[in-house]
Amino acid sequence: MARSRMSRTAAAVDAAFASSCRDARAPREGDTIVLAVSGGLDSTVLTHLARFGWPAGPRLVLAHFDHKMRPGSDGDARWLEALCGAWDLELVTGAAERPPSSEAEARAQRYAFLLEVRDTVGASYVATAHHADDQAETALFRIFRGTGPAGLTGVQTFRGDGVWRPLLPVWREELLGYARLHGLEWRDDPTNEALGYARNALRNRILPDAEALVAPGARRSLVRFAEQAAFDEEGWASLIPGLLASAAVVRTGDAIGFDRGAFLRHHAAVQARMFRALAAELNLTADARQTARAVDFVTAGASGRTLQLGRGIVLARELDRLVLSTVPTRALPADRAVVIPGATPGRGHALLAGREVQVSWAAGVAVDAPIVERFDGEALSYPLTVRAWEDGDRMRTGSGVRKLKRLFLEARVPASARRQLPVLADADGEILWVPRVARARIASVGSQRLQSGVLTVGVT
Repeated sequence: MARSRMSRTAAAVDAAFASSCRDARAPREGDTIVLAVSGGLDSTVLTHLARFGWPAGPRLVLAHFDHKMRPGSDGDARWLEALCGAWDLELVTGAAERPPSSEAEARAQRYAFLLEVRDTVGASYVATAHHADDQAETALFRIFRGTGPAGLTGVQTFRGDGVWRPLLPVWREELLGYARLHGLEWRDDPTNEALGYARNALRNRILPDAEALVAPGARRSLVRFAEQAAFDEEGWASLIPGLLASAAVVRTGDAIGFDRGAFLRHHAAVQARMFRALAAELNLTADARQTARAVDFVTAGASGRTLQLGRGIVLARELDRLVLSTVPTRALPADRAVVIPGATPGRGHALLAGREVQVSWAAGVAVDAPIVERFDGEALSYPLTVRAWEDGDRMRTGSGVRKLKRLFLEARVPASARRQLPVLADADGEILWVPRVARARIASVGSQRLQSGVLTVGVT
């Protein structure tokens, strides 16, 4: 490479690095950053830039992880120790207990180490030497794997967990020109040429063939494709809060409810985006299959039905509302009923599906409770019991014997709340009252005033 061309490419590298350092999200003087280094060309250039091209920059800590995937890999750490000694830099090294079985496992081990070093030294960022060629390879790799729209964005300059890629706009050819102009040395990893690894096959065979036989600018086109996908994703991200607001989303603990009708007014593709955003709030990264199942369930699932989405996430329909929630990790305590032995005043605490309900009763006097009902004490069959709803419960109403399940539906009581409602039953199992839902016609006193023969029951 001619010196004039090396100068131009080195200037492009300098400019790209300087631009990334000026970003408002970038580290500042006084910060600490961890530089992920392998000893190869890319990370050596990044180290040189950070050490000599960043006046008053942050404290640098280099971190090297040996995957032990090839003989002699431990020599990289010794070479880096010499480099750090010459450039007056700190170095932290780590190594795998056993060689990883795949590229994905190697990546997971490496990032676990880097983030651990970040936390140990109190760094704000981990900087990696990913560049434009890596972006092109990532975009093509994800296309081959069948990624969704979000995956098409490739890698980002700033990642949510503090990973920073300041060289992402730079091409490897430009890094090479920079290294030669500054007389840098580096270690070549022979495994980078092995076609048995997917990334190597893309880098050394598929992309060169694509540029030679299909499209000369394939790499640059893939990078533009990823940039456009990222731009589109930013647009969607700006719309999602408004879309969720239109669906009357309510968040309660580990549950998220939304209006079914409002959700269904949107196109199916928009519904999919909305669902994935809600699932992400519960730490579920919904794939295409989970998303399609969820959208189908919202469309056709009957009230009272649930859909298991995996990873402890359940989608349930409760009348005109859908609830996305996590399955409880522990069983609820056993229900506890309250027995009313007779007309003598008393008080008790029922436990219904984890909810505590206060019950009080008395004959001929008022009961201090927000919800009360009166009964003809002489027509009652004692003892009475305040308990949870049981399948098959029925009530004798003015319009005949009705299932409580049907009464719940008519009163618009969500399925998730039904087991928490108190049910008052007499000694013969007759259902007398479900607060705010219905009461039986037996033992009715109508609107007559309090007197000694009238039993008042209140719940809180």
